[in-house]
Amino acid sequence: MRILITNDDGINAKGLEILKAIALGISSDVWTVAPETNQSGTSHSMTLHTPLRLRTLDDRTHAVAGTPTDCVIMAVRHILKHQPPDLILSGINHGSNLAEDITYSGTVAAAMEGAVLGIRSIALSLMMGFEDGERRALWDTPLAHAPQLIKTLIAQKWNPNTLINVNFPDTPPEAVKGVAVATQGFRDQALLNIDSRADPWGTPYFWFGFERRKSTLVPGTDLAAIAESKIAVTPLTLDLTDRGAAKTLASRLK
Repeated sequence: MRILITNDDGINAKGLEILKAIALGISSDVWTVAPETNQSGTSHSMTLHTPLRLRTLDDRTHAVAGTPTDCVIMAVRHILKHQPPDLILSGINHGSNLAEDITYSGTVAAAMEGAVLGIRSIALSLMMGFEDGERRALWDTPLAHAPQLIKTLIAQKWNPNTLINVNFPDTPPEAVKGVAVATQGFRDQALLNIDSRADPWGTPYFWFGFERRKSTLVPGTDLAAIAESKIAVTPLTLDLTDRGAAKTLASRLK
């Protein structure tokens, strides 16, 4: 099996190093094509107005001065065009990609582009905790649980337009309470705040952020699964059609 790994945190991210170790436990044919710099929050964007620069670190490791989507396209249509990957793994993201995060996430977008190109793709993210006021990543959790989970997932039949979004909880490996197949949740948007500050010259600038308190948890969602210390597995589809609304509108817009 030929595996392509990528991410949105950049070629030097710890999560990409961890993902490579996991992928090499599944296959010896692993290729890395990842962004040159951090591309978090770029969603499913591609570079159209500037040229793409490709830097080769070794025969199977490349950095692209572009988005995660650019990386997947470059890998499949250029670097590996004579033998495309059988599987794309994106991540492991430094932080969860739950609920509406998936609409902003470059990690999920890389898997989405893989699905567009007809390649089975999995996005993987790790919930980040806090310790002594600093962000903490328990990388041993995906190292312990991801290999078997990935093997189980790829042993299943997928619809062509499906990608899988996986989130690991912020718990040690032995404290994980199983795997939950979950729907996409939705955060309480009242938790979104804009932090207004001023630089040394008095010019205002702003940060977006969510308060750290939890949203109301709906059972069966990815947010609820992570809160229960479970690995959240959410199948996503490229088809964004609201079929109920389409049926209603079709009966009225004649």
